[in-house]
Amino acid sequence: MTKEIRVPTLGESVTEATVAQWMKKVGDTVSIDENLVELETDKVSLEVPSSVAGVIREIKVSEGTTVGLDAVLCIIDDAAQDHAQPTMVNASLEQTQKNGTFGNQRANLSTMQETVQAHQEHSPAVRKIVADNNLEVASVAGSGKDGRLLKADVMHLQHNEASKQAQSTDPASMQETRISYIKEGDDENKIERVRMSKLRSTISRRLKAAQNTAAILTTFNDVDMTNIIALRKEYKETFEKKHGVKLGFMGLFAKAVIAALKEIPEINAEIDNDEIVYKNYYNIGIAVGTDKGLVVPVVRGADNKTISEIEKEIYQYGQKAREGRLGIEDMTGGTFTISNGGVYGSLLSTPILNAPQSGILGMHRTEQRPVVIDGKIEIRSMMYLALSYDHRIVDGKEAVTFLVRVKQAIEDPQRLILDI
Repeated sequence: MTKEIRVPTLGESVTEATVAQWMKKVGDTVSIDENLVELETDKVSLEVPSSVAGVIREIKVSEGTTVGLDAVLCIIDDAAQDHAQPTMVNASLEQTQKNGTFGNQRANLSTMQETVQAHQEHSPAVRKIVADNNLEVASVAGSGKDGRLLKADVMHLQHNEASKQAQSTDPASMQETRISYIKEGDDENKIERVRMSKLRSTISRRLKAAQNTAAILTTFNDVDMTNIIALRKEYKETFEKKHGVKLGFMGLFAKAVIAALKEIPEINAEIDNDEIVYKNYYNIGIAVGTDKGLVVPVVRGADNKTISEIEKEIYQYGQKAREGRLGIEDMTGGTFTISNGGVYGSLLSTPILNAPQSGILGMHRTEQRPVVIDGKIEIRSMMYLALSYDHRIVDGKEAVTFLVRVKQAIEDPQRLILDI
């Protein structure tokens, strides 16, 4: 009897994925929950496990192919399992025991068993890169949980090995290559072409689709960060000691955003064909930059969480993003997004909507500037804010009012406590 393995649900607003890498081939025996293939979407990479044990009879889609929801990936024959083949390590150990050679060979085989066992704890994607490139990973400490190797770890190791090989190249040939590279007028030698990753390709398509669909407009304001900086400075040590997480600005901004969304519900809504879908819940997406691209994990029910709970969740998401452990469930269901380009030094930007949402707030760097307060020039810590919104559903008046409410809450943090 055969079983079709199909593309699983990929998350809200995600309708397609790219086949990044097959971990198995036709004829391979697989067990239940063993990963078969890695898919990439604009939000996350995910591995598709087998729902049955058996033998792969047919692979329907090749690497690099874009597939839709519920598309057939492969076919498994669950009546053709092969349990007869012993592992190579066990077979070698048995042969060694028969021959009576238990000295260094037995010790080496025991070490080999331990290495294979540790190696099998890593994901199929990691094991494939290690095997394809003959990498030595026994002494490498992974950045994942319990020292587990992640894909980024072995790719970094692969890059280092390649660099070592390049450095060992004959000096004469290296000099010849370098001369060719800087040859005057030969611009072609100064070009490097790198194939766009599947994730980056999908991100580019979705961002362009957002521009083509929504009527995106951006409005700006500036906010005086002096009081909130003083608040953070006064309570940061007490806050961290009590809650086990640092007091940042994102939790306070999330609360200010939620208060403004409650007053301007259109910015928390979305358009579905000819209907406006108003959402009476507040799931705030927090944009996080990774080495693979931008991801937006979601703090669900943020209106019912304290500032400390929001800060803890943001910190945990940041850790998962850096380790490549974010799942589809972490990045779906958002109703509004906050993006902080200020951490990279951005002074001003026009953030793009995270479809199908109707609004995104862009934060920027804080810098001291002269401003006029009560007729006097003072040096204050100022930040530019940018709200990009879908003009099909949100009018300019509502957009400006939203930014003013965020500005008021940040400049006077007591408003957040009093809910005014």
